[in-house]
This record gives sequence, structure tokens and C-alpha cells, in this order.
Amino acid sequence: MSEQRTRQREIGAAGKGSLTLPSGGSSLPLPGGSERASRAPSMTSEAAQPTPGEPEKLKMPDDTEHGASASAGKSRAGGSKAASSIDTIIGRLVVDQGLATQDEVEKILEHRKQTADAKRPDSSDSLPLLLVKHDVITKRQLSRLKAMIEEERKGSQIPGYRVMGKLGAGAMATVFKARQLSLDRLVAIKVLPRKYSQNAEFIARFYAEGKAAATLNHPNIVSAYDVGKAGEFHYFVMEYVDGVTVYDQIVKHRRFSEADAIDITIQIAEALKHAHERGLIHRDVKPKNIMFTKEGVVKLADMGLAREMSDKEAAEAEAGKAYGTPYYISPEQIRGEMEITPAADIYSLGATLYHMVTGNVPFEGKNPSDVMHKHLKTPLAPPDHVNPKLSAGFSQIIEMMMAKNVKDRYQNCRDLLTDLQALRRGEPLVIARHDASAVEMQSLAAAEESMVGEVPEDKSLVPSVYSHPIVQIIVTLFVISVVMNIVMIFIMLS
Repeated sequence: MSEQRTRQREIGAAGKGSLTLPSGGSSLPLPGGSERASRAPSMTSEAAQPTPGEPEKLKMPDDTEHGASASAGKSRAGGSKAASSIDTIIGRLVVDQGLATQDEVEKILEHRKQTADAKRPDSSDSLPLLLVKHDVITKRQLSRLKAMIEEERKGSQIPGYRVMGKLGAGAMATVFKARQLSLDRLVAIKVLPRKYSQNAEFIARFYAEGKAAATLNHPNIVSAYDVGKAGEFHYFVMEYVDGVTVYDQIVKHRRFSEADAIDITIQIAEALKHAHERGLIHRDVKPKNIMFTKEGVVKLADMGLAREMSDKEAAEAEAGKAYGTPYYISPEQIRGEMEITPAADIYSLGATLYHMVTGNVPFEGKNPSDVMHKHLKTPLAPPDHVNPKLSAGFSQIIEMMMAKNVKDRYQNCRDLLTDLQALRRGEPLVIARHDASAVEMQSLAAAEESMVGEVPEDKSLVPSVYSHPIVQIIVTLFVISVVMNIVMIFIMLS
């Protein structure tokens, strides 16, 4: 995983809008896990192209900790401050984006200095132009870099943080990598777009996310540090995760092994158990919201759709609307039910797990409504039928996680963890069984726990006269006498 480019693209950056049935215009992940509208741009060798209508960016300050920046700024002979600033930023970006090495930039700057000393005509060329002339970058890459710089210059900076670059962007927020100056640590800052800064509903939801995340303190959950407002921007500061997502690994390897998937799911189930015990439902568990650190720790991200189970007002306001991501959303969320329980997150985790071990999303369709309809009505293809390498026990767990009827699912993460840990130890499952529903198994377990040592005598019926020993003897002798008489008669007649 370490060879992947570091990013934290999906921590609250995308997929925050509600999906209301029927809706053909909602973002729909492509088969295999990608999402058209919510896919945050990755920083590849072809620098990310800003999209029309993208949220405003925080200012990218001149960062002289990179040699290219310092060299570019100091080596600009006779240029204007504006040109020098562009050279500084371009010098840093081409190195940061992997488009050029530090040595290549310094050689070009040294070449320009030599041409200036020789009073050659091209001595006044800017660093960007020289990079193109020397085939270090293409004109298209330069155009994109300039567009990025222009976007980064818009907006204002958050006090106490030095913004280092954009990690990702979606319809509802932009996420930046930054350094918290007071504690000298890297953080991720989620910023609400300026166009939503006057929308009370979006602002309330934004701060609700920060509040929800702040109530959680668990090693498998991305931590929240701060939330506030700077100028026109509302921001939310969180833990910076230096790693990749489950989605990235599905794209790279298609499938996870059963053993790896079990370990990952156990960690996320522990995270959800922690959240559920504090009254919060995540409502958007999916591959892009599960991250790996470089140390191999799994973390659940993005509390943007989280809701308190006790928040009746929010439940009433959202009734009839489907909040979630189509490929992983639970049936009760699709129906917009007011009572959403931990079983909804367990369903979404099951759908995520299904995708991880089969390489396919549970249900595909031509649009979000079609996919969600299948979550409601279409039987699930058993995971071990799609991937025969899976054990029957593991497939049973996934099928129970994704039961369409809430009552047939694991009711809490404690029960889910019981089966996952039993499977990892090679022991029989405790809850998930093909021969009995979850409700039947739980009722049986409860009955066994309540049983006393002796079975009490049932005195509800009147005893029969034939149960008395003397009566039984008399009846027996009578039967024997009748039989003997019949035998004697038969002998005499013969």
C-alpha cells in the first residue's frame, strides 16, 4: 500500500447530498466502485484539472521549505514580484506533483542565470516557459498547473494553519492538507464552499458533522480537532491520514483475501460499535470512507451523514428521503424511514465487504433508483457463488449483514464481532446460521439463559385414573385373561 500516492481524498469531501427517490440525477458509483460525481481528483503526473463550479480554494502560501521554491524565488533576476511568485509556486508544484525532480528545476534555473550573464535573448524567459522548452513538462500540464495556482489564490487562509495543498474536492466540500502551527503536526482541513456559506441548512449540517466526530475517540475512527469560521469560510480540522482507502485497493487488486477482509471488517465493526454506543449512526459506510494508515491501522472516516439516534427532529425532517451512497445504502435508508438503527450501518458494511471480497458491488443498475430498487427487492447473489474461494461461514456472515429485513440482520456490532472473531479462530459461527433466522437464534439463546436446573412439574392437567399403579395392574391382568380365553376356545374348536 505504501507505494500508493499519499492522499485523504474522501474524508468528507464528497457524497454529502441527499438522494431522494426517484432521482436520476444523483451521483452513482460506476461498477467496480468509482463514483462519477463524488470521485475526488487524484494528483497524478498530469496535474488535476479543476472542474467547473468547483468550490473556492484556500490560498496556497509560498512555501520555502522546498528547495525548488527557494531557488526559483532567489534566482529570478530582474523579474517582477508577481513573476517571481509564479516561479516560486510553479517550482514547488512541479516537484510536489512528480512532474520534475529538484535537480531538473535547479539546472533550468542555473541555465537561465548563465544566459542572463551572457545577455542572451531567452534570459528573460520565466521558469514555466523554460520547463516547457526543455521538455520537462508539457503545455497541457503547465496550463493545468496555472489553473490550480489561480484557484489556490482565491479565498483566505485559516489562522493557525499553513495550507500545503488540496487533497480532494466534491460537491459539498474541499479538503486541504495543512500544518497546524501550534502543535507542528499535519492535519486535513475540510472547507465548506463559499456558495453554501449563507445556507443555514448546509452550515448546520457542517457543524453537526464536526460535533458528531468530536464525540468519538477511537483508534479506528479519524479524529476531529477543531471546527470554526475564518472570514467567509467554515472549516473542520481533522486527523491527517497518510495512506490509502479500501476503494484504492479494490481498484489496484480487485479483491481482498478472506483473511485480510476479516481483519479490516473487525476494525471497522469496532469503530461502529464505539459510535453506536454513543448514539450515532454513520449512514455512509463505503470503501472510500475506510482508510489504511502506513502502519496498517484501519480508520473509518467522514461523519458527514452521521445522525444521533435520539434526534427525532432530524428524523422527521429527513423522513421519506434516502441519505447514503446507492451501492451501499440499506433498504430502510432508501425508504427514508424515521427509525434508523445500527443495523443500517451493518448492512452498508456488509455491502462494502461484499465488494471487497467479490470485486463486484452487490447490485448494479443503470441509475441510482435502479440500484436502490434492487437493494429493496432483488435477492443477493451469495458471495461464495461469486468468489468460490470464500468459506461458507464467511458468506453466511455477509448474507446476514445484508438481510433486507432489519430483524434478520445482526442487531448490533457486538454480535457481528462475535461471529467474525469465531470465524477468524476457525470455530463455528454463533449467530449466523442457515437453519434459523437471527431472531430465532437470539430467542433460543435468551431462553437457554433463563432456564433453571429442573424442569417444573406441569400441574395444569387433571391426572388420568389409568396413571394409578393398581389400575394399571388390573388392566394388565384383564388383558391376559381375555387372551387366554381366546386361545382355549380356539383349541377346543380345533
